Amino acid sequence: MDLGIDRQALVPVVQQIVSAVAQWIRKSGASPGTRLPSIRQLALDNLLSQSSVIEAFERMVAQGLLASRQGSGFVVAQPPVCLEGHWYEGAELGWGAYVDGPLGELKLGCGWLPDTWRESDDLCYAIREISRTDTAGLFNYSTPLGLPALREQLLKRLTQIKVGTCLDRILTTHGAGHAQDLLIRSLLKAGDTVVVETPGYANLYRQLERHGVTLLEVPRTVGGPDMPVLEQLLLRHRPKCLFINCLYHNPTGTSLCRAVAERLLELSRRDGFLIIEEDVYGDLQHASCTRLSALPHDDRVIYVSSFSKTLSSALRVGYVSAGTDIVAKMASLKTLTGIGTSRFAEAVVATLLANGTYRKWVQRLRKRLNAQMAATLQVLEDEEWQVFAVPAGGMFVWARPGLGDHSRLQACARRLGVLLSCGALFTPRGEHSDWLRINVAYAADQRALELFRAMGPARSTSTILKTTSM
Repeated sequence: MDLGIDRQALVPVVQQIVSAVAQWIRKSGASPGTRLPSIRQLALDNLLSQSSVIEAFERMVAQGLLASRQGSGFVVAQPPVCLEGHWYEGAELGWGAYVDGPLGELKLGCGWLPDTWRESDDLCYAIREISRTDTAGLFNYSTPLGLPALREQLLKRLTQIKVGTCLDRILTTHGAGHAQDLLIRSLLKAGDTVVVETPGYANLYRQLERHGVTLLEVPRTVGGPDMPVLEQLLLRHRPKCLFINCLYHNPTGTSLCRAVAERLLELSRRDGFLIIEEDVYGDLQHASCTRLSALPHDDRVIYVSSFSKTLSSALRVGYVSAGTDIVAKMASLKTLTGIGTSRFAEAVVATLLANGTYRKWVQRLRKRLNAQMAATLQVLEDEEWQVFAVPAGGMFVWARPGLGDHSRLQACARRLGVLLSCGALFTPRGEHSDWLRINVAYAADQRALELFRAMGPARSTSTILKTTSM
């Protein structure tokens, strides 16, 4: 068995052995009980020490991939696990995307950056600086609204993107999901009705459903919500809120156009509903765009964002900008349920914002994502995939194979070790859809390219890079 060990790589040799053997199990479809080559033979064939092979095999036993049998060496303990089930960003047990899986699957549809895209040096410097100079940041709670130094930096950032606010209207949270949960608890009760976009963010649907809130679905189009559908819903219902992702929408990658934004604000004033605008990918903006919160809105728009997608998911720092009454309710609930957010994490983010590190990092990230977006769109065009809309930026493409053969797609993805985020997972009721969310930061991986090629119908004559309806 040739493991393809690269001794110049930064990945430790033991981890390379684990990954190579796991890939062999997946691709060969080895059944439980299949015997692996002996430790001595594997070490000899790959010029490895036996101790490295032993350590790798022991790790795989701990992961449940291999089993040790007396007199038989190591055998396959289980076949590759199918993880296509309920694949959304809250279903850790369903798809294991919060940690690297033992088989080393490619998370082609996940909602954040690969570890290889992260830059740790500046983050490590900020952590050391806070540890050295801010003892309170290591041991104390943050304030109810959040660390003042961070909120001051957030005020500067919001002012730059023309979101009018002030310090007492900004509240920090444990990420955007926490912000949404606080808003739902503060503004809604069981039996209330809200409007959500579909496709959209699966965790939001489940948060709302858990609180007994009724969801009205409005289709997402290239320029935002489908306005005729929305206006018909408003004639028949009295929703309390509209939840919307304006810029680089998850999962379609589309952005709100100015005409739709202005009409949404008119309807909000007329019918009395609040608009909750999530902007977690907004820092990836590289061209002119439309945010509802940057337009005159008479406190009818609540702005939500975080640093989880761009800086670090581990820090868990998000924030909300809203009217003072809403912020006061959220701050009270935040204190009641968790006392406060992490002062240490907030101090680290405040440092990176204040010294300009975050701004420079995001500039580099935008450039890299834009290049990868163009490359991914070109591959999809070459392989005759259908693209919902050409994104102006961000990290997502909403696409499907030209033939739309779902079973063939799933089989091919399993063979290649690619985890998919299928369209059914981005609707409240899980209706079947052959659309996929593709994260372009993962799309240059050879496994992704093989998948695109394998699902490219040779006889299709469709034009791909054009706006299409769902």
